[in-house]
Amino acid sequence: MSVVSIAEAWPAPGKPKITRPSALVVEVRSPSTALIDLNGKKAAYERFGVESYWVVVPDLDKPEVIVFELHDGRYREAAHLTGEQKFVAAKPFCIEVVPSQLVAGLQPRVR
Repeated sequence: MSVVSIAEAWPAPGKPKITRPSALVVEVRSPSTALIDLNGKKAAYERFGVESYWVVVPDLDKPEVIVFELHDGRYREAAHLTGEQKFVAAKPFCIEVVPSQLVAGLQPRVR
């Protein structure tokens, strides 16, 4: 998920899709893309200047949210929370995040 302005979300035909960094990108990590999300994508978002990058780990037993914020062109881990821990983001907007609430009601995957 990426948070962008309305004007950028629906650009005019023939125009570049996104020309400015999103305020926030949220990745929902899966086991098959974990290294890509935390390495390649994180580096790409950092280079593009995305202010806030969050990684959500939807593990039913131990859900996590890892929050990175851009400082002087580099990401710093602003928070790493699990389970019932609460994070109140100030950037890019005020929102409360609790990992366990993000997975509430999900069913375990059938293998």
